Amino acid sequence: MDLFDTSVITGNLPEFWRGLWMTLQLTAIALLVGFAGAIPLAVARISKNPAVRMPVAAYTYFFRGTPMLVQLLLIYYGAAQWEWMRAAWEEGNAFWSLFREPYFCALLAFGLNTCAYTVEIVAGSMRNTPHGEIEAAKAMGMSRFKALQRIVLPSALRRMIPSYSNEVILMLQGSAIASAVTLVDLTGAARNVYSRHFAPFESFIFVGLIYLVLTFMLVGLFKFAERRWLAHLAPRKALKTKEA
Repeated sequence: MDLFDTSVITGNLPEFWRGLWMTLQLTAIALLVGFAGAIPLAVARISKNPAVRMPVAAYTYFFRGTPMLVQLLLIYYGAAQWEWMRAAWEEGNAFWSLFREPYFCALLAFGLNTCAYTVEIVAGSMRNTPHGEIEAAKAMGMSRFKALQRIVLPSALRRMIPSYSNEVILMLQGSAIASAVTLVDLTGAARNVYSRHFAPFESFIFVGLIYLVLTFMLVGLFKFAERRWLAHLAPRKALKTKEA
């Protein structure tokens, strides 16, 4: 028996490809939904009104304070415990029937989770807006909303790039729990291949390498974004003066 049988990998490439496609779909859609929801919630998070700020704080505290696997299992298995939900399924209600679909439940759990983290990232970046930028907006006669729209939010979105890159990478790794609700993502594909061939090294090392490549690409993408939009914040290089 070979120490590392590559035929296990080459013979199951279609299944790995389907798993990769599922992982990319779940990660990309969850990040898009989470980011879109995070912008208005981040504005509410820094509000001075407790009635606006506290519900958002409670939401982010719950989703940042509990494991994403627990959130996923609560949504997928918990919905069936309510009688009214089961009645809606029997009536064929199109919306509530979505909670029977593992794909929808995974997207909902991932989207809510990454939205909570992104809210805190955006809100923190908004709180750290340089005072001079706010004073400049006031000097230009901008209203509070216009300053938020034209100065505070764009500036915060640029400065949050390094922090948000970590969240994107963590979301990619976290999507590996999708197989817990019967979805065949990359990890699920590796588990299926392992169960058929009893070859854990080949299947899981190959999937691990795919995750490494995806992470490398994401890091490169965010490094490019930092050079593009954060160049003005980079430390200036010391100028070497030549002695005459």
